[in-house]
Amino acid sequence: MADPALSHAPQPDGATGVLVLADGHVAWGRGFGAVGNAVGEVCFNTAMTGYQEVMTDPSYAGQIVTFTFPHIGNVGTNNEDMESHGVEGAVGCIVREDVTAPANFRSQGTFPRWLELQGKIGLAGIDTRALTRRIRRLGAPNAVIAHAPDGVFDLPALIERARNWPGLEGMDLARKVSREAHEAWEGSIWRLGEGYTRPTGSQRPHVVAIDYGAKDNIFRNLVAAGADVTVVPAETPLDTVLGLKPAGVFLSNGPGDPAATGVYAVPVIKGLLDADVPVFGICLGHQMLALATGARTIKMHQGHRGANHPVKRIDDSVVEITSMNHGFAVDAATLPEGVVETHVSLFDGSNCGIAITGKRAFSVQYHPEASPGPQDSFYLFEKFVGAL
Repeated sequence: MADPALSHAPQPDGATGVLVLADGHVAWGRGFGAVGNAVGEVCFNTAMTGYQEVMTDPSYAGQIVTFTFPHIGNVGTNNEDMESHGVEGAVGCIVREDVTAPANFRSQGTFPRWLELQGKIGLAGIDTRALTRRIRRLGAPNAVIAHAPDGVFDLPALIERARNWPGLEGMDLARKVSREAHEAWEGSIWRLGEGYTRPTGSQRPHVVAIDYGAKDNIFRNLVAAGADVTVVPAETPLDTVLGLKPAGVFLSNGPGDPAATGVYAVPVIKGLLDADVPVFGICLGHQMLALATGARTIKMHQGHRGANHPVKRIDDSVVEITSMNHGFAVDAATLPEGVVETHVSLFDGSNCGIAITGKRAFSVQYHPEASPGPQDSFYLFEKFVGAL
């Protein structure tokens, strides 16, 4: 007997892609990119640009990104707009309009071909407004995105896979997307025709960056602010970090449930704070620092993902336009004495920054390296590196 939840959505002619939600909702479309199927949490991103950066951001591991901007892919892809060079990032994307031929002088290839090479699935022809409204009303659902050029899908099997996927809550993904070895970061400032070049100058403070799933542009900004950077894996022990003699330690962004990653990350961060090492965290790194102080994190209803999020700096009421990508947040009500809330979201009042009294340690929930302002938040890198 057919699943009644599926019977209301018969497959239309020409459908080569489908999104199947765990509750049985089916959305048909036109597949592109990689062939096959993948499971993840469906979220939406409101940015009008930067789709290649979004798709290669390791923070999107385990997620299917719905782009609310209808024209995605029309500027093509290139090798300079990657935020990681492995298989990290979103498992697939959902767009409203079919991807047109590239129309940008920097393009080196088409978005569908790039997705195919990256092993990521695309789905076009979806009512992304309706899907976004659904996520806002009911929360981010688990789902399977599938692409089959012959249009043949085993819907019962796909919905079963979506229902059986445990979801991001309780899932540690940082260890899956982190680098596996130490890496001396090279390159920083981008110039047209030159790519990323390393600035020259006098001796620079050494920053050790713990990679929980970092965007490469964070390291570029640390170098641009005046640091030399060594990147280490997520599970690097405290003794190893301290053995590198850092002037400061950076805690990166990353995917998954911060409480799960905190099992091995928090003891290291506590050790750094006890040793009075300066610490700066972004996104998941912000959540890790908060957990190390005794605060808690919570799963958000729909999360914050986009390049237009207003954040108020509490000490002077300055508003920064920020880029965000997170489905968990620090519960401000659990911040202990001695931990000061420094930034809040003007969308929902959620915590967006902390500083520890008496310690050289601070963090923000948003992504200052994404430059949506475009330079509203670069001061954070200068603040961290300048104090080392």
